[in-house]
Amino acid sequence: MVEAVLDASAVLARLQDERGAEVVDAVLERGPCAISAVNLAEVGARLSDRGATPAAIEAGLAAFPLEIIAFDEAAAYASALLRPPTRQAGLSLGDRACIALAETLSVPVITCDRAWQQLSLTVPVILARAD
Repeated sequence: MVEAVLDASAVLARLQDERGAEVVDAVLERGPCAISAVNLAEVGARLSDRGATPAAIEAGLAAFPLEIIAFDEAAAYASALLRPPTRQAGLSLGDRACIALAETLSVPVITCDRAWQQLSLTVPVILARAD
């Protein structure tokens, strides 16, 4: 069973040993987590921007107990329906894909984006960076 869904910001915090990494570690210790393929693409893009090779990106992510969930038609509709209630907070498609996946799996979502806590979601939001 998946414990939580990780946003790209949470995965990057852990991979780069940034503030919030300890929160992500604590969640990962409880069991496997999931990530949307959309958020995986975001992580890969950020790491690639910083000069990481495809092999390094894959090796870094392989160390995580992450289940990568495809972004399919159902996920596309669920993400689209999150647009109106999240527009004011400025959430991106990747953000909405992450939240939609957490809602589908009925598990908490882990992020570093404080704006998510202001939203009325059906799942808990756990901030990796509380301050």
